[in-house]
Amino acid sequence: MATQGLVIINTGHGKGKTTAAFGLALRAAGQGLKVCIIQFIKAQAKTGEAQALTAAFPGQIELHLAGTGFTWQQDKEVVKQAALAGWQLAREKILSDGYDLVVLDELTYLLGFGILTEAEVISLLRERPKRLHLVITGRDAAQGLMEYADLVTEMRAVKHPFQQGITAQKGIEF
Repeated sequence: MATQGLVIINTGHGKGKTTAAFGLALRAAGQGLKVCIIQFIKAQAKTGEAQALTAAFPGQIELHLAGTGFTWQQDKEVVKQAALAGWQLAREKILSDGYDLVVLDELTYLLGFGILTEAEVISLLRERPKRLHLVITGRDAAQGLMEYADLVTEMRAVKHPFQQGITAQKGIEF
């Protein structure tokens, strides 16, 4: 039976978009699938998920950090160049037909910042191998991107510990 690759989007202002994508990567690896994850904003290699997935599945889950960290605290040109390099890497990985699942973590921000256009992203989605599953995460996913996708989940914030003055905690937020 031939695999029909799906385009999956995790969006919204609630917590859990990346966590859900990494959970799917874990599920895919458990089934023997080859996974590539590209994180477009995060620049910290020591997150719990990065350490666990790459240690548990060496050679099966590949993780690339294409971000510079908190973008609002940096020179916009530095952020843009890192994002474009990450996008080029994503194109190469997707078109290589060497993976079963590719996760583009926080890709939606590149559209929101005007670094990429919706048309560029949808064009790559159309070019991808038909068997490739692709997950895109990030807030405020573009309408056309959501219409193109096969599955869209919106995380909605109902309550968050930050509202009570509780800062990010090891093992929960990173």
